[in-house]
Amino acid sequence: MDARRLALKAINDNGVIAESAMPEVMRAKYELLGSDSPLSFEYETAKFAEIGGMARLRQWLEVRRSFFTDDDQPNLDPPRGILLLGVQGCGKSLAAKAAAGIFGVPLLRLDFGVLYNKYYGETERNLRKALESAAVMSPCVLWMDEIEKGLAVGDEDDGLLRRILGTVLTWMSERRAPVFLVATANDITRLPPELVRKGRFDEIFFVDLPSPKNRRDILAIHLRKRCLDPAQFDLDALAKATDGFSGSEIKQAIVSAMYTAHAQGRTVTQADLLAEIKQTRPLSVVMAEKVEEIREWAAGRTVPCD
Repeated sequence: MDARRLALKAINDNGVIAESAMPEVMRAKYELLGSDSPLSFEYETAKFAEIGGMARLRQWLEVRRSFFTDDDQPNLDPPRGILLLGVQGCGKSLAAKAAAGIFGVPLLRLDFGVLYNKYYGETERNLRKALESAAVMSPCVLWMDEIEKGLAVGDEDDGLLRRILGTVLTWMSERRAPVFLVATANDITRLPPELVRKGRFDEIFFVDLPSPKNRRDILAIHLRKRCLDPAQFDLDALAKATDGFSGSEIKQAIVSAMYTAHAQGRTVTQADLLAEIKQTRPLSVVMAEKVEEIREWAAGRTVPCD
């Protein structure tokens, strides 16, 4: 019934079903998930051109793009998924969106907040329904954001999280539909070992604080997004001043400088940006010990995104 309704709507719009109707049909298709579903359709994917750095991750995804939905490779398993760890604000969520952009497929997000239900058995049912929906909607990328908040096993939940974990592990091992899993986490130490072993994920990538070159690229990207010409700014000086900043902190410094300039009825200057950067205390300073602990743990255990 739903398929018939979508086809009729496409015909009514312009008299035919053409390739130009596909985006709207796909949008309507994913709206059928419903507002109460733990799965949501992310309309905004991204491109790696919008991300500073992550060259190694991009190359890894590019190599596997043609195999994701290719059924003509019987001896080669399709890519299954990646786990993205890293410092908060350095682009893990943006990388998940860019993965969908590279594969050219829709992005579905599993919301653990909507997943859990106070009634016995309902949480497990919601999870199974969400995973079945992802298979029906395939090929797609399934994004599990901050996975440690949904799958960190404890002893105070009457075994609920262990049952949830068991369902996810079984699905990860046995799924056949082309659903590429991208999980993001800030604290891998809260995840059980059976979830992060090889075979569950193809690779574990670490998203570190951006290098000077990447900070320069991030500055240029966010300036262009706000109709500011990067050539009018000394990007090398700004990149040096933002040492220890994450990508989101660089973005916020630009936004704050624009507010200041707009309030005074003028355009943003180099001095405005440097002033905002100077008075910003990045997370690498505010929580220096925690950030350094994450970076030390990842060294030698994960693959850098760059």
